Amino acid sequence: MEFIDYYKILGLDKSATEADIKKAYRKMARKYHPDVNPNDKQAEIKFKEVNEANEVLSNAENRKKYDKYGKDWKHADQFDAQGRQQSYGGNSNQNQQNPFGQSYQGGGFDQSDFSDFFSSMFGGGGARRGNQSRFKGQDFNAELKLNLSEVYVTDKKTLTVNGKNIRLTIPAGVADGQVIKIKGYGSDGVNGGPKGDLNIKFNIINDTSFVRDGNNLYKTIHLDLYKALLGGEITVDTMDGQVKLKIAPSTQTNTKVKLKGKGFPVYKNENEFGDLYLTYQIVLPKNLSDKEKDLFEQLAKLRTS
Repeated sequence: MEFIDYYKILGLDKSATEADIKKAYRKMARKYHPDVNPNDKQAEIKFKEVNEANEVLSNAENRKKYDKYGKDWKHADQFDAQGRQQSYGGNSNQNQQNPFGQSYQGGGFDQSDFSDFFSSMFGGGGARRGNQSRFKGQDFNAELKLNLSEVYVTDKKTLTVNGKNIRLTIPAGVADGQVIKIKGYGSDGVNGGPKGDLNIKFNIINDTSFVRDGNNLYKTIHLDLYKALLGGEITVDTMDGQVKLKIAPSTQTNTKVKLKGKGFPVYKNENEFGDLYLTYQIVLPKNLSDKEKDLFEQLAKLRTS
């Protein structure tokens, strides 16, 4: 197994105190945590190395063995036993049996005898120690594209994230760019920590003739000249159907009308809506006939007389 300098990983030397190790570990764990470095494989590796280093150096007994035997620290008891046996004249060539169920001869260890601590901590079968820090798993991020007309009402959608189907209830009124967090649908935690979350960002595409601003809607209504001058009745579209409006005589261009409660639903506030604002734009007639021109000229004379 390749030698890993745990002190170097934490930016320390062998004179570091227990408090120094604890402080360095917290700093490095924050720096390389998956939530801070999403989808960064190198940071993920460093994060695991930092946890491994802390596992060894924060335990006084393990640290003592590591300082003495380096990468072979987990076999310290066997080395010490062999040393005592030789001191008392024991036969060093006699086959012995180590606590890990593998044999050695004459104190000579083969590389295959060395258990990989890194593996046992992050996916192997090694026993967990009480001083391991638990970390929340990495969050997943997803984007969901919906039409504006779709989010006018509460709806259900099925998303496939990391091979899993997730049934979501999307409340009416969700906004473009809004992020909804679904707890526990991220990656698994570290050392038995809680799962990460799923963050869904909404990309709302306007497929309507309205302009949305918060909970309010805006729309321009074109009026013909005669309706604006003489008044009358028009039918306009809203998000939930059509309504009839009365047009007062001599309505001016850019006149604004508010339809209370005909705007967009307020997010997670059932039966509460914004308003719909209509702006009238008067459209002048084109390609007038000779008779129409004559009538307008007569009207102009009447207005100036």
